[in-house]
Order: sequence, then C-alpha cells, then structure tokens
Amino acid sequence: MSNGSRQVASDLAALREQRDEHIDLSDIPELTDASRAIIGKFYRPIKKPVTVRLDADVLGWLKSKGVGYQTRINALLRHAMEKDAG
Repeated sequence: MSNGSRQVASDLAALREQRDEHIDLSDIPELTDASRAIIGKFYRPIKKPVTVRLDADVLGWLKSKGVGYQTRINALLRHAMEKDAG
C-alpha cells in the first residue's frame, strides 16, 4: 500500500469514528425546499442475466429501434408488471 493510500485509509477511519454532532456543517446550506428532488434518480435495481427465446419478428422490431434493445425489453416488462400490480 502506498503512502497516499495509507493516508486516505487513515483519514476515512478517523471520519468513521467521529460522532455526528462533531461534524462541521456550517459551509453546507440547509435544504429547505425539496420540490425539485427526483425520487428514485439513483435507484438501480439489481440486474440478473437470463436467457429468453423471442419470436424473430419481435426481436427484429426491438433491435430496429437502435441500441438498447435489452433495456427496451426490461422497460416493456416493467410497464406490464406495474400495470398488473394495479
């Protein structure tokens, strides 16, 4: 481990041990308006690799829309799932 890495590890350990009330937040503005917050912006569901057999014309249609056909399959299935859940 390099000296720089050891210093970072040491700094992180010191921060972990610090109590919340001892952290100086004076240079961070208080959040008073969350109206522009985007719910789920950083939500990334766990992806699972699967093998699925699709009709050739369906796969052709999905691929004809450009790059990202697997993402489109997921979006279509998620939409159906959410619609079914009501």
